[in-house]
Parts: sequence; structure tokens; C-alpha cells
Amino acid sequence: MHELSITRHIAAPPALVWDVLVNRQAEWFCPHPWRAVPGHQDRRAGGVCEMVMHGPNGEVMPNNGVYLAWDEGRRFAVTDAVTGDLQPAGPFMIGIWEIAAEGNGTRYTATARHWTEDACAQHAAMGFTAGWGAAADQLAALCEG
Repeated sequence: MHELSITRHIAAPPALVWDVLVNRQAEWFCPHPWRAVPGHQDRRAGGVCEMVMHGPNGEVMPNNGVYLAWDEGRRFAVTDAVTGDLQPAGPFMIGIWEIAAEGNGTRYTATARHWTEDACAQHAAMGFTAGWGAAADQLAALCEG
């Protein structure tokens, strides 16, 4: 499997982490100074998931796909291999965001699964660990603050 993953323990209850995870994406999803602007999100397996990421120098990166899974309070998964009305797109990855109770807090795990070894290596070279790690830290700060 061609997978990259990060995990954090968040000192907050799972219900709070889930709420921030899914309802406050604009505040944590992109490492600052980038920002995420969530668009249409039909939160169910097969539903549309649209977001646009904006960079500090005017970069605009649409991030559209469909939900593969929506397990309320536990995890969601999205792919960019399909967009809109089940239209094929150039696949890069499946993103999976999961939470689970752990001790007095919550274990957060974000995973990117890729179709090929090259795509996985490209994602790693793009700064996966630093970028997704910064987003996880931003999520934790919102939940723990």
C-alpha cells in the first residue's frame, strides 16, 4: 500500500474533536498562511465534497471529489478520483480522517493512500508530513483551546 499518515493525541473529548474536524475546516484544514474555503459538502458515501485552498501568493487550488465513507463521529474518507456527478478525474489519493477515544482525549489520524508508489513519493516530496502535521496541530489547538 502506498500510504502516508500522521497522528496526534488531542486532549479533548471525541465529540468536540469531531465537531471541529467537520464543521470548522476553514480554521484548520490548511497549514497557515494557506486557507481552506469549504464548498458544497454532501456528507454521505457518494456525496460531493468540494473545497478550494488559497495560498498566500494568490494560489488557488480546487480540491474536489466525493466521499467514499461518512461514519458520523468516527471517520470520513474522500477521493479525488471522482468528482461532481460521478465524473472520472485524474486520481491522486484517498484521504481518510479518523478519530477514536484514547485515555482522557482523542486519537486523530489522517491518512493519504495513493494509487502508485510515484504518487505517494510525490506527495511526500510536496511536504506531506510538515503540511498535514501543521493542520493536525491547528486542529488540536482549536480543540484544546
